[in-house]
Parts: sequence; C-alpha cells; structure tokens
Amino acid sequence: MRLKHHNQIFVGMVLGVVVGMALWWYAESVATSDRELSGLYHTVMWALDLLGPTLFIGALKMIIAPLILASIVAGVTSLPNMKELGSIGWKTLAYYFVTTTIAVIIGLVTVLTLRPGHRDASLRIRADAESKQEVLRAQYQGEFGESAVAANGLPRPRYVVWLHGQKRREAGAAAGSFESQFEAISRAKDRTPGEIFTNDIVRPLLMNPFRSLAANPPNALGIIFFSLLMGIACTVVGSPAQPVVRFFQGLNGVMMTITHWLVRISPIAIGCIVAKLVADTGPKVFASLGWYCGAVIGGIFIHIMVLLAISTFLGGVNPFALWRGIREAWMIALSTRSSAATLPVTIANVTENLKVSPKVANFSLPLGATMNMDGTALYEGVAVIFLIQIYGGLDDVLITMTAVTTFLIFITAVLASIGAAAVPDAGLVTMVIVASAVNLPIYYIPLIFAVDAVLDMFRTSTNVLGDSIGAVVVHRLEKHRLGDELAASP
Repeated sequence: MRLKHHNQIFVGMVLGVVVGMALWWYAESVATSDRELSGLYHTVMWALDLLGPTLFIGALKMIIAPLILASIVAGVTSLPNMKELGSIGWKTLAYYFVTTTIAVIIGLVTVLTLRPGHRDASLRIRADAESKQEVLRAQYQGEFGESAVAANGLPRPRYVVWLHGQKRREAGAAAGSFESQFEAISRAKDRTPGEIFTNDIVRPLLMNPFRSLAANPPNALGIIFFSLLMGIACTVVGSPAQPVVRFFQGLNGVMMTITHWLVRISPIAIGCIVAKLVADTGPKVFASLGWYCGAVIGGIFIHIMVLLAISTFLGGVNPFALWRGIREAWMIALSTRSSAATLPVTIANVTENLKVSPKVANFSLPLGATMNMDGTALYEGVAVIFLIQIYGGLDDVLITMTAVTTFLIFITAVLASIGAAAVPDAGLVTMVIVASAVNLPIYYIPLIFAVDAVLDMFRTSTNVLGDSIGAVVVHRLEKHRLGDELAASP
C-alpha cells in the first residue's frame, strides 16, 4: 500500500531526525577522542546539503519571482473591477495587522510571565574583574573587527569561542552560519527608522522590475508593487490588453505545474534538510537555553490556537479540515525555514485543497509571505526581553522593563516583522531593529544563535499557517461580492 504524499513527507522528516542524530553522535564521539572526522562523514553531509538545501530549496526559490508576478497579475485581472481589489486588499491588510499585533502581545505576555532570562541565569559568566561585567559572548571579535569598548571606557577583552562551556560546533552554529549571522546583524545595528523605511520599503517598491526579478533573494515588494500596477493597467486598458492577460494566466498555470513536480520529490529533500540540521545542532543546544526555547515555542503554540479559532469562526474551516488542506505547505515551511520558498506550495494547497478563490489567494498569499510574519514578530519580542532579563543592569545594558520599554518593544516588533525577508534567519536581522530601539548592544545577541535554526522552523511554519488562514478568511468575507466562482466555500 502506497503512503499518501503528506505521510511520505512525515516519514522523511522522521528518518531525517534519525540520520541526523546518528551523524551528530558520530561527530561527537570522534571529537571526544580527538581524531579527524572521516571522509565518509563529510561526504554524507555534502550529499545531504546537495539534495536538500541546494537542489530542493534552490528549485523552489527559482520559481518564486515569476510565480509572484504571474499570480498577482492573473489575480488582479480576473477581478470584475477595481472595487473588488480594494475590498480584498484592505481586508487582507487588516487581517495581517491584527494577527501580527496579537502575536507580539502573546510573546510579550509569555516572556514576562515565564521570565526565562532569570531561570537561565546559569548562562552568566564573569568577564574581566576590572570592569566587573557579567558577559556571555560568542566568538566574533577576532573575526569581526576591533574590541568593543565598555561604557566605562575600559576595553573589552577579545572573546573566546565558548558558549557556556561548549565548543561552537557543539553550540549548534551550523558550520559557518555564525559568521554570516553576525555580519548580518552588524550591518543592521546603526540603521535609523527613517533609513529602514526608505531603504527597505520605498526603494524596493520602485526598483526596476527586471532587477527585482533577478535579485537573490528576489525583491518581493518590488515584484508585488509592479504586478499590481500591471494588473490594474491591464484592467483599465481592457480588450487590447487581453493578450498580456492570457500570457500571465498561462504563466501562472505553468508555475503551478512546476510546483507540483517539485512537491513530488519533497519527502526525500525534506529528509535531507532535517538530517543536516539535526547533525549540525544536536540536542545539547537546549541544555542552557531551555527556558528561552520553551517561551518561544509556548508563545507560538498559544498563537496557533488563536489562529485556529479565527479559521473556525471567521473562515468557516475547522482545524482538521485546515490541517488536511495545508499539511504539505506546513511541513515544507517547517523544514525549509522559508515562507518564500514555500509560497508555491502554499498557493497550490490553499486553492486546490481549501477551495479558496485564486482571485483571493493569488493576491493575499504573496503579500503575506512578504509582510505577514506572525511567528517572527512573536519571537523578536521574546528574544529581546530574554536578553534584557539576563544582561539588564550591566554598565552597557541600563534597561529597566517598564511599561514604556515594553510598549516600545511591542511597536518595533510589529513594524520590524513586516520588513523581515521570507528567508531563513531573517528574524535575527530584524531583531536588531527591536534591540536597537531599547539600546541593547548587539554583541549580546549571538547568545541565541545556537538555537535559532530550530526556533526558525516553528516561527516560519506559523507564518505560513497565518497566511493560509488569512486567505481563507478573506475568501469567506468576499464570497458574496465575487459571484458564482466563490460559491463553493471551503
């Protein structure tokens, strides 16, 4: 008996965990005996990386840009008039804003209630006695510039590669990802809100559409804006623009067909992705950051319950029907950690399984993958307050958790999540915006690098869940306006 496709994906994930743990255990035993890792180990890791992150995620990312362009143009031109576009648009944006706000509130309540930074107080270690600071650093000073200077004017020591007594590989920095992560947050630390608005929102909107399509990752905001303009223009022009409309409708169908082809190989690819992630991190990373992980995952779980309630009462789709409809997209988001890479599968699941009108899905889902980041928004608030709980009171972290500080974190977490790229580790970069808003130095952020990849799985799958429920809700609200095509409600 052949397993259904979603069960194949689940089996692939389980086998990935088993293989990953075996590889991690082997690397640990070899490292303990101070011998070189074998060529077989490196070959297996290379093969996992090739089949999973390189080929599968690369193929999904390959079709993102043309899919967004085609789906939005096709969706806009299929609407009866611009009034319907405006109605769908404001309902979609209102849903995204409300759910993101709820997510941040849940995250703040969770972290302030559990106080993981105080429970994980064993993370603190003493730095040089002269400055009397409690410091926990990941290695970066030898690789990323001169020593930082403490608030009292004393130079900070150059930091060693240890995280609570564990080697960096044991801490789960995923073989080279630490450097790229810290470099990314370093570039973002001095940006003002005005610069963020100009450089991350205004300029991408007005970028040359061919550059937006060719960028890596694609400039989703620019593609969405140009697609909306093109769709509206085609509607205004009317009959002479029908060849253009037919082209994009055909291109949209072609992109969805390619998506189905890629989904067929997803069980093997996802197994490879999970195996590599587990082999890189292992279980030890949670020993010193257990309460922090519990706060993030607990907050996400509560938010998922809220989303399921919204789906049931506003969207008319119960949790079981919702799970049956989007389980493939959810599992791919969980493993790839990219809502953008999952977008083709999300659109296919929502339109084919949940029967959401393409007129709604083709507009709301690309927009959601770009700006609706419930899991990321929740995580940013939890992470910043967790770090304040650990390091608050040091001479360079003179931050008190007052109502004003909490409100500032709330506002910046909501806004920063909108600008988060739909790619792995994007939440770390946008978290710098939240940290800078309350003057938290960025050299404390590497503490959470160790577990970020695992937490990214939970927040990305939550992002995709929120996008899908948004499409369901808007579909139901617009059913009476868009005619017979929407009569078949999910």
